Amino acid sequence: MEITWLGHSCFKIKGKKVTIITDPYDDSIGYTLGNPKADIVTVSHSHRGHSFVAGVSGSSRVLRGPGEYEVFGVMVTGIKTYHDASKGEDRGKNTVYLIEMEDMRLCHLGDLGHALTAERASELSEIDVLMIPVGGVSTIDSAEAAELVRLLQPKVVIPMHFHTETLGFELEPADKFLKEMGVKADLVAEPRLSISKSSLAEETQVVVLNYRFIV
Repeated sequence: MEITWLGHSCFKIKGKKVTIITDPYDDSIGYTLGNPKADIVTVSHSHRGHSFVAGVSGSSRVLRGPGEYEVFGVMVTGIKTYHDASKGEDRGKNTVYLIEMEDMRLCHLGDLGHALTAERASELSEIDVLMIPVGGVSTIDSAEAAELVRLLQPKVVIPMHFHTETLGFELEPADKFLKEMGVKADLVAEPRLSISKSSLAEETQVVVLNYRFIV
């Protein structure tokens, strides 16, 4: 499996038979999506930075909101959460997606804006790859993200939804999250992550990905 960060909360997850795009955005946020192809698209919430499904090509099955889905042999569970700490009163709802494919469990937290309850955390056990917002302002911040990582204990953590020179509005940089995780701020960002069940380490690893423009 190959995971590429397309900017903000958008990833291209390419398996042997199925490709997934998470939270596609329109170009107004600063990044360029580049019309990637996908079989499945997940949308965490209706916002221009997370729900621009028209920017994805191919015969895509679009998943929006909580529920259990089986698409092209991939199991996807959408879990109801909120975009804020006030049960959605400020920014609305958010969907966390648990993706099971190629013998691995991946979790995309979308724009999660609060700590998880014990019930919600129990639904996200044994995660292999966790994609987590760390930029604060409109989601959990670096300290909250680090605490959530310690709670869920995934094998691999990929930060997302943080400030870069390309993004058109302010969020906190990923460096704060790396510091909270005890990782050196000069950690070299990778162009992509190639991963399989057999390649996973026992302890949690933080992987920072470079923004990639893919046509």
